[in-house]
This record gives sequence, C-alpha cells and structure tokens, in this order.
Amino acid sequence: MSSQDNTFVVGDDKDLYQKHHKIRPKKVNGFFNNFRVLSVWLLLGFYYLAPWLTWNGRQAILLDLPARQFHLFGITFWPQDFIFLSLLLVIAALALFFFTSVAGRLWCGYACPQTVWTQLFVWVERFIEGDRNKQIKLSKQKWNFEKVRKKFSKHFLWIVLALFTGYTFVGYFAPIKTLTQEIITFSMGPWEIFWVLFYSFATWGNAGKLREQVCIYMCPYARFQSSMFDKDTLIIAYDEKRGESRGARKKGSDDYKQEGLGDCIDCMQCVHVCPTGIDIREGLQYECIACAACIDVCDQVMGKMDYPKGLIRYTTENKEEGKSVKLLRAKTVGYGLVLLLISGIFVFSVFLRTPLELDIIKDRNRLYITNSLGLVENIYKLKILNKAQQDKTYMIKVEGLEQMAYKGPSEVTVAAGEVNTYPVRLSIDPIYMEKSNLEIMVQIEAKDDPSIKVIEPARFLGPALKRRR
Repeated sequence: MSSQDNTFVVGDDKDLYQKHHKIRPKKVNGFFNNFRVLSVWLLLGFYYLAPWLTWNGRQAILLDLPARQFHLFGITFWPQDFIFLSLLLVIAALALFFFTSVAGRLWCGYACPQTVWTQLFVWVERFIEGDRNKQIKLSKQKWNFEKVRKKFSKHFLWIVLALFTGYTFVGYFAPIKTLTQEIITFSMGPWEIFWVLFYSFATWGNAGKLREQVCIYMCPYARFQSSMFDKDTLIIAYDEKRGESRGARKKGSDDYKQEGLGDCIDCMQCVHVCPTGIDIREGLQYECIACAACIDVCDQVMGKMDYPKGLIRYTTENKEEGKSVKLLRAKTVGYGLVLLLISGIFVFSVFLRTPLELDIIKDRNRLYITNSLGLVENIYKLKILNKAQQDKTYMIKVEGLEQMAYKGPSEVTVAAGEVNTYPVRLSIDPIYMEKSNLEIMVQIEAKDDPSIKVIEPARFLGPALKRRR
C-alpha cells in the first residue's frame, strides 16, 4: 500500500479496484431495439396504470398488508394461502431457468426492472443532453450556464420520474386514490413518506447513477447463468471467421480480402451502443445482457458497406462449430415439463380454492358440563372467515350424532374479508353416547352458492362410561 495515496496495488503497480468510466450507450434503431422499446412501454404502462384499475368497486391489485389481504382482481389471498405465493415463486424461478436455457438472458435484455427503468432514464438523458457524442462533449466542457441548465434539467426530470415511481409502488400497498388525496392535502403518514422516498431514491440511484454496475457487480443472476447454458443455448456472438482480421476500408472496396481483412471494419459501433460497455467481438461475457443492440447496429453498418448482415447475430455454439442444433434436449424438456406441471397445479388450485374458512375452537376451561336436565353439553366457538369479495350468508349444520341438540345461529352473514366468531352449544343425553370421545362434523355452506362449502371435524367429549357387565 502506497504511503502517499493509500491505494492498494498488486502486481505491476495496478490499482486493486478498477476506476469506473461512465458508459453512454449510443442510440440505435432496428428490429431488436423496436422490440425492446415495445417491451419497455408495455411493462412501464402496466406498472403505472395497474393500481388505478378497479374490480367490483375495489382496487384491482392491492397488497393490503395491515389487513393481511392480497387482492388480485377477483381473488383475495390471505396469510393462510401462503402456499399459492410459494408456488408462484417456484413458477417464476422455473420460467427463468427454462427461457435462459433456450434463449439466454432474455429476461435481462427485455424485462428486468433494472433494464426497463435504466432505458427510461437513458431516454430522458438523450432528450436533454443529446446522443453519445454530445454527452461526452458536454461532460468535458467547463461549467457554464448551458451545462448547469442541462444537468439540472436532467436530474430534475429523473427525480420527478423517481418520485412518481415510488408513489406508484406505495400505491400497490395502500389504496392509491387515498394516497393521492393524502399527498394533495399533505396528510401522508410517516411510513408512506418513508417508502415513497426510499423507493424513489433506489430508482434514481439504480437507473440514473449505477446503471450497468448493478448488472455487472450486484446482480447474482449474471454469476450463475452459465450453469443454465449449454452448446444449444441461443447467444449473441460475433462471427470471428468472417470478421477477422479487422480493419478500416472504403465503401465499395473489393480487394480488402486480398489484404487479409475480414468483414469487420473495426468501427467500434457495437461497443458504443452496448449498455454495459463490452466488446462482443471478444467472445461471450457475463456482462452481456443480451439486449441485441450490437446486432442492430452491426447490421446497419454491414448494409452501408453492402456486406451480408449477420456478422453479429443470435446463434449457438454448436451452430458455430457446424453441428446440428437441438431444440428438444434433456434440460429444456425437463424445465418445460416441470414448469407446465407446477403451473397447472397452481391454476387448478386457485380455481378450485374455496373462499371460506372455518376454525372450530372448543372451550378448554371445561371439557364438558352436565346441565340441569342431565344432558352433556360442549361449548364451541366457530370462527368463520369470508375470503370472498362480497358479503355472504352461510348456513350452519352439525352432523355426526343422532339426538344431538344444537343451540346457536343457523344462518349468519359475514362481510367480505371479515372474520366473525359465533358461540354454539351442543348437548346430548348420555345414554346415546357409546364412548366418551366422539367425532362430529360441522358444515358451513353459502346460501346463494352451494359450491362454497367447508366441512371440518370436531370432538364431542363426555363423562367416562362405566364398563358393562
């Protein structure tokens, strides 16, 4: 370690930590860029508009943590439905594995939130400061009114977008119309303020400042993606046999091959458009997010030079080696079948899910009592949870023992999303008890929909019976 600058050095006086150089990707047009722009608009449009959708008079998507209810359109999930969240996470992981094994990092290039919001912030930066060359020129320029104006305008719009993103994010957990009214009247609670500012700062920092550093240094997916790749996985690759050796030449020159040059004119455009700043000509690298910007720009350059397109293209290792490509292989078939199976189980379970739950709580202070008529009584509490999004009237029925008397409500109405408790008493003449511990069945059924029904077992206790001689 140097005594002057306290910088760690290794080997031949190189810094242990690489100095960061800001990457300013150049604007590019083309098929893959158009697809990426469409993806950004669809995903951001859904994110910003979804909290404003309504369903049956309620916010369509509302993750109401205080009430412990997750409303997703016509379905309400409760903490008791945790298994559905687990299945959903497993499906998401399997989908990521499946699509990665087939087509590489499609998620990173087109759907990852980091990519989507970074693209949005890059558009704002280009709108204020211009494209790559103008941004570099502005960065080298001394501070003057123009530079201050552009930098201030850029960060102002970034902050507005970040605040709107944070506000929308909180709108998924608190009713967004109520949240909007609280913002207008300056009556937001401390937790709402904290999460709006926290998520806004995270958006501004990740999409505006860190950008590709999140993908390169922070994202774990970049580190283990290779375990899902094989020689038949689609990757973005540079055709080295066709492109080398690189070199500049005039358009229309036909003798470049005689000079030992390939089709690559070494224009560096593939590097300038890359959002992570890599050179795809150096081979497949974990920093590549498969956005395909290099394909679009290289095809444009090849077109201007009257060369065949595809110098940089989607391909596979086997195809590059002249071998046949196998779309159906053990890895993809395995991921696909398991993904279909678990997705089917999830959909089937959600549609067959009963929006009703019954919890039977027996009085534990007294196992049973003998009333003034000599009947054995058991006392219970029936906790009925209405998981539906409408008020429901339920019919209560107890079965399992003949001659049993039921004291309690036969019909109850439970509001949507509410839990009501009802005390009931069951009594029976002890001569009808064949043993001291008997099983009974409590049935709750919706009056307007017989398919909504729950049957739960319970125990009826009585005095120990004397042995018969």
